[in-house]
Amino acid sequence: MATTQVQTVSTGADKAKLAVAAALVVAALAGFYLLTKQGPLVQWSVLVLALAAGVAVFFLSEPGKSLIGFGRDALREVRKVVWPTRKEATQITAYVFGFVLIMALFLWLTDKSLEWLFYDLILGWKK
Repeated sequence: MATTQVQTVSTGADKAKLAVAAALVVAALAGFYLLTKQGPLVQWSVLVLALAAGVAVFFLSEPGKSLIGFGRDALREVRKVVWPTRKEATQITAYVFGFVLIMALFLWLTDKSLEWLFYDLILGWKK
């Protein structure tokens, strides 16, 4: 009987890349708030550039590459979906609205029947 083992490899380089990415995000936020006297153009430039650098470093790490692969696989699966036609979508929507209306009417009638049963017949409380 053969057993397959799944191993997650987390190298020191990947951990360093993730630490650098996190540091860049923190630096982006810190720079944005510390550079208020420099003006909004400098603030936003530092924020956008540092965040972009952090995202780029993240995508160079193994978790970033696996996230990109997951996204590609998800898009491939979405392309395989057979979407309903406009007529089918309209019909299904009408069925749902009809069912909701019928259930609302049923629950209202049940509520009123129980109210009549308990308050009028059993307890004798007249409104």
